[in-house]
Amino acid sequence: MSEALDIERWNLECEFNNTDHRTDLNGVDRLILRRGQVFTISLYLRSGTFQPGVSSLEFVAETGPQPYEQYGTRASFGLSASIDTSRWSAAVTSPPGDMVALSLCAAPDAPIGRYTLTLGPSERIEFILLFNPWCPGDAVYMENEQSLEEYVLSQDGIIFRGSFKLPISTPWNFGQFESGILDTCLQILDMNPKCLRNPGKDCSGRRNPIYVSRVLSAMVNCNDDKGVLLGKWTDGYEGGVSPLFWKGSVEILRNWDKQACQPVRYGQCWVFAAVACTISRALGIPCRSKEMIWNYHCWVENWMSRPEFKSDFHGWQASDPTPQEKSEGVFCCGPTPVRAIKEGELTFKYDAPFVFAEVNADVVNIMKKKDGSTSKVTTYTTFVGQKISTKRVGSDAREDVTHLYKYPEGSDEEREAFKKANHQNKLLQQQQNEGLQIAIKVTSDMRKGCDFDVFAVVTNNTQSDKKCRLVFGSCAVSYSGHMGNNCGFKDLLNVELSPGAERRVPLRLNYSKYGEQLTEDNLIRLAVLLIDFSNSQAMLAVRNILLENPEIKVRILGEPKEGRKLAAEITLKNPLPEALENCCFSIEGSNLTSGQVLSERLGSSVGPGEDAKVKIYFTPNHSGLRKLVVDFDSNKLCHVKGYRNVIIGKK
Repeated sequence: MSEALDIERWNLECEFNNTDHRTDLNGVDRLILRRGQVFTISLYLRSGTFQPGVSSLEFVAETGPQPYEQYGTRASFGLSASIDTSRWSAAVTSPPGDMVALSLCAAPDAPIGRYTLTLGPSERIEFILLFNPWCPGDAVYMENEQSLEEYVLSQDGIIFRGSFKLPISTPWNFGQFESGILDTCLQILDMNPKCLRNPGKDCSGRRNPIYVSRVLSAMVNCNDDKGVLLGKWTDGYEGGVSPLFWKGSVEILRNWDKQACQPVRYGQCWVFAAVACTISRALGIPCRSKEMIWNYHCWVENWMSRPEFKSDFHGWQASDPTPQEKSEGVFCCGPTPVRAIKEGELTFKYDAPFVFAEVNADVVNIMKKKDGSTSKVTTYTTFVGQKISTKRVGSDAREDVTHLYKYPEGSDEEREAFKKANHQNKLLQQQQNEGLQIAIKVTSDMRKGCDFDVFAVVTNNTQSDKKCRLVFGSCAVSYSGHMGNNCGFKDLLNVELSPGAERRVPLRLNYSKYGEQLTEDNLIRLAVLLIDFSNSQAMLAVRNILLENPEIKVRILGEPKEGRKLAAEITLKNPLPEALENCCFSIEGSNLTSGQVLSERLGSSVGPGEDAKVKIYFTPNHSGLRKLVVDFDSNKLCHVKGYRNVIIGKK
C-alpha cells in the first residue's frame, strides 16, 4: 500500500533551473521553465522518509482560467521510475531520506503560460512555461546553437532601413529579458480577443507556435483589439511621438502596460516588426526582423515546424504585424512558410498571396494629362522585393536573404513559381528597349546638409536624330511613399540626340531648398519624364535617394565590468550650414541601463561644423556582449541613431 509524502516545505532551485533552461536573464527570483526539459525541485518532509515503491505523490499541472484535460491545459500524473521528456512526468532522483530531490518535465507540446503545479492534496507551486527551441520534441526546435544565440537569446539587433541601393543599419534594443517584459508579453496574450471570448480554448491554442504567432501579429497593432501600437503614416504625431523616436521595444511595452493596455502612439512597420520580434523571443520562438522596399518594409520570421505541410515548408515562417489587410476578419498576416512564397504555393496558410505580393508586386506608373486622360508610362517588374535583409548571425553585418523568397530573375524555377502563382505580368518576356532609354544616376556624396548633383542620362539607341522634352523633378517622400514638396525642378523643351548619343542632364539639389522639405526619413524621390516629339511616346524613370545622417561616435570611459559605473562619451559633428538647437542625446541597452532610457541635453546651440558632445553615465548589471543604442535629436537633425558594442566583464 502506497503512502503519501508529508511535505513541509520546498526549494524551487530557481537559480539552477532558470540557468539550465536559459531563462536566468529574466531573473532568478521565480521559476521560469522551457517545455520538454527536465527541472529539479527539493522537497523537505515534515515526517517520515521517502521509500521507493512505497511512497507516492500525485501532481496536477494547470494553466489558464478554465483548465481541462481535453484542452491540454490540465495534466495529472504521478511518480515514475524515470523521467519521460515526451510527456508530463516526475521521478525521484535522491536516495531514501527526509529530503526528496524531485525531477519533473513538462510535455514538449504543453501550452505556454503561467502554471500552477499541485503536489499531493494541497501543496502548490507556480511557474511560467515557455517554448523550447533547444528541445527536439518542440515545434520551434532549432538545431544550430549560434542561431539560437542570435534569434532567441540576443537582446539587441540591427534593422536595415533606407533604400535597396543604400540600406542603412539602425540599432534596436529588443530587451526581451528586461524586468517586467515577460509578464507584459503574457498579458498581451491574455488581452487578445480570442482569449477574452473563450479563454479555455485560447489557452489550449498556446501549445501551437502557429497560433501564438498569429495572435501576436494581430496584437502588436491595435486595429481590432487592445493591441500595443497605433500606426501613423501621415501628418504629425500629436498625442504621441514619431516612430523614429523609439530605440527599442522595452519602453513601448512598458508604456502599454502602464497605460492599462491602451495603444502606444505611434508605430510604423519597423517598430511593429521589432516589437513582435521582442515578444516572440521572450516567449521562446526564434525570431528575426526582415526588411525590404516599400520604399522599405519590415516584417518578422518565426521559426517552427508546419506539420500540415511537407518537411520542405518547416523552418522560417513570415508574419507581418503591420496592419495592412484583414485576414479572417482581423488585421494580421501569417505565419506562412517562406519556402511557399518562393515556390508560388499561394494556397498555403496563412496569407501566402499577400506575402507573395509584398516581395513580387509590379510597380506601374501612370501619367495623367491636363484633359484628365491617363496612360501607362512604365511598369517595373523587378523593383519590389530587392535586397531582403536581416542581421547576420553573430555579426552586425547585413545578410541578404532574397534567395529564400524568390528564385533568380529570369530562371526556369522563377517562371515555374510564377505559373503556380498565376502572376501573368512576370511571365511576359521583357523586350529590350531599342529606342530611347532614360536612367537616373547619382553620386556618393549625398549627405544631409550638402549641395549635390543628380543626373538624368538619356541614350538614343535608334538610327535617327531625336528631339525630346525632358522634365526632371524631385520632391521629399516618406518611406511609405507619401509625397512632399518640391526639392528641385528642371524642364528642358529641346533635348537633341544624334544616333548612339548619350546626354547627361544635371539637377542641382541645394540644402537651402530641400532642407525644409525633408521628412524624418531623409528620402527624396527623383523622377525624369522624357517625351519623344517624333511619336509622342513618354518614358519615365523614378528613383528614391537617401541622404545620410552624420555618424555618432561613442567612446566608453572606464573598465567595462558588471556593477561598475561607466561613462559613454558621445560626439556628433553638425554637418549642416546652420546651428542645431535643443540638442539631446539619449542611450539605452539591455543589461546596461537597467531598462531605462538615459538622456543628457546640451545647454547651448551647436554651430556648423562644431561637435555636439556629452557624457552619460550608466552601470551594467550583467556580463557579456551588449549593444549601447544612442539617439541624437535636435531641431534640424531628428533621431539620428548610432550604437557601440560593449563587452562587459564579470565582477
